[in-house]
Amino acid sequence: MMKKIKNISIAFSLILLASCGSKTETTTTTTKALTEKKAKLEQLKKQQDDLNKQITDLQAEIIKLDPSANPEKAKLVAVQKLSTESFNHFINLQGKVYTEDIAYVTSRSPQPAQVKALYVKQGDFVKKGKLLLVLDNSLEQKAVDQAQTQLKYAQDLYNRRNNLWKENIGTEVELTTAKNNLDQAQHALDQAKEQLSFSNVYADVSGVADEVTIHVGETFPSATGYIKIVNTSNLKVTAQVPENYLGKVNVGSNVKIVFPDLNDSLMSKITVAGKVIDPNSRTFNIEAKLPSNSIYKPNQLAFVRIMDYAASSTLTIPVNTLQTDEQGKYVLVAVMEKGKMYARKKHVEVGEMYNNQLEIKSGLSEGDMLITDGFQNLYDGQLITTTAS
Repeated sequence: MMKKIKNISIAFSLILLASCGSKTETTTTTTKALTEKKAKLEQLKKQQDDLNKQITDLQAEIIKLDPSANPEKAKLVAVQKLSTESFNHFINLQGKVYTEDIAYVTSRSPQPAQVKALYVKQGDFVKKGKLLLVLDNSLEQKAVDQAQTQLKYAQDLYNRRNNLWKENIGTEVELTTAKNNLDQAQHALDQAKEQLSFSNVYADVSGVADEVTIHVGETFPSATGYIKIVNTSNLKVTAQVPENYLGKVNVGSNVKIVFPDLNDSLMSKITVAGKVIDPNSRTFNIEAKLPSNSIYKPNQLAFVRIMDYAASSTLTIPVNTLQTDEQGKYVLVAVMEKGKMYARKKHVEVGEMYNNQLEIKSGLSEGDMLITDGFQNLYDGQLITTTAS
């Protein structure tokens, strides 16, 4: 019985292996067939492209030899007469308005104290040295009163000792001790008055009280109660420039600053160009000064456009009109020949590109009629027109 079961198991294993082998063979055959068909399709597409190019080139040659053999109507195009103009290239960056003149008002008192009087509100312009608030100074005033009393007593005692000394009464030690006590009393009064002055809080810089979050009766300074003064007369715009522009952006470079929220722009110059590359962002810092104007605010968004290239008189073309063949880059222009208009190739050398305009270094001349629309699938020598029939 065991022998019979063993024979059945062996037979089942052989059937399973045969099935798997058949499945693997079928999959391999399908993959190979698919690969061959894809290769054949690519070959046919290439042949089709080659045939289309041969047909186009042959048509062009026939038309050159026999213009009357052209069965096609003139293709409608749009043209633009080229003229020289100034061309500028800019590096576009995002920056922000920044000022170093931001001061958080603090007290010279070693301990926070209660505000007794407040002389500034948010939005006020304050000058450096203006009294902003007065803290509770009852203890300091008491110390001054006591020091004044001690000084008066020491002064009176010294005067008496001095008068007696003039009459040869008393000792020099007594006079010297009285003078030392007078000096110590004066010093104690000066210290008490200085501590009393700490209760008066003044502005360290001139500017606008941008934030005033303290009120009479509250403790100053505190985490929630403070005064922030911003000087907007010395603003600048900062931005981060990619390191690949390190050799093009320098101190003195022209920069256009655009404030999108204000619909405003102005020209300035770079005053600071960093020489250290940030290892994380691979950028360096630049700064450009802003004129004093109340509409500019610290941390305000600004677009920075640095002029890194300028040409006073050059030809430019829309970048989409540029094409490429086996000889290089070219454009199509409209040329009048024997009373008819034809498309002609002109190979060009290009320069910088900005705002979809491409500078042309050579290959075109002022007055050339550049084909700006309908140039797709045009061939050199094709009959064209600028007016719809």
